[in-house]
Amino acid sequence: MKGRGIALLCLLPFAIFYLAFQIAPLVWIAINSFYSEMNEAWGWSNYSDIFTSTFYQQAIRFSLDISFWSSFYGLIIALVGGYSLHQLGSGKLHRFFMSFTNMTSNFAGVPLAFAFVILLGLNGCLTLLMRKYGLMEGFKLYSTQGLIVVYTWFQIPLGLLLLYPAFDGLKKEWEESAALLGASRLRFWLHIGLPILTPALLGTFVILLANALGAYATIYALTTGNFNVIPVRIAALVSGDISLDPHMGSALAMVLVVLMSVITIVHQWLVRRSYQHAR
Repeated sequence: MKGRGIALLCLLPFAIFYLAFQIAPLVWIAINSFYSEMNEAWGWSNYSDIFTSTFYQQAIRFSLDISFWSSFYGLIIALVGGYSLHQLGSGKLHRFFMSFTNMTSNFAGVPLAFAFVILLGLNGCLTLLMRKYGLMEGFKLYSTQGLIVVYTWFQIPLGLLLLYPAFDGLKKEWEESAALLGASRLRFWLHIGLPILTPALLGTFVILLANALGAYATIYALTTGNFNVIPVRIAALVSGDISLDPHMGSALAMVLVVLMSVITIVHQWLVRRSYQHAR
């Protein structure tokens, strides 16, 4: 009993930190999101404006579009990369790739935007090279497709780090047993490999989706805040010089929280279903 009390006492600083920097700001944002500066009254005006305004609807649509596709592409590439790394086994090449992945997982924000401007900007080195040979016609870095490419880049290392441990759950004996029973490699992955990896795949996808939905520095540095996504709109409303309205920014932030809550609930439901089918 004494040991448990000491353990709880040690957790007290973490609990205070969590309440001060997680719960309290969320409660403050939730309360202030119901105050309308335009009407100078409490109510649902901010949320009504968000869901009736074409401008805010576009921000939500662009955010979901970029986040979904960058998470999907990042997950597929991370799945292939994780399997390849697992097949390498422990060795110098394996350690090199893991170290490289850890390093590139932190390569985001302004440095990543600067790198893509140099490579794929309007006069980037790869853009000029591809244009010379008639390739990449119509590709624009500052469009939705271009931003999906940028987001996918910083999703891959995170997805790889999250997915790689899941391959330890796939035993080599299972693949050998399936082969002895006449199953092809494709059937093994369809009926054994992927069902076992499904909870990890779903969990990784949700984390990548949250990572992309909340990304701000990269897209702001790349487009100087001229691309309409939710984080950029929140920043403009909270610290902008023209359309300063922190209460509307709070409402947009709560929309983002609700979106992530719905995605997480669906994820938990799918994971439970996958575990039931695995049994």
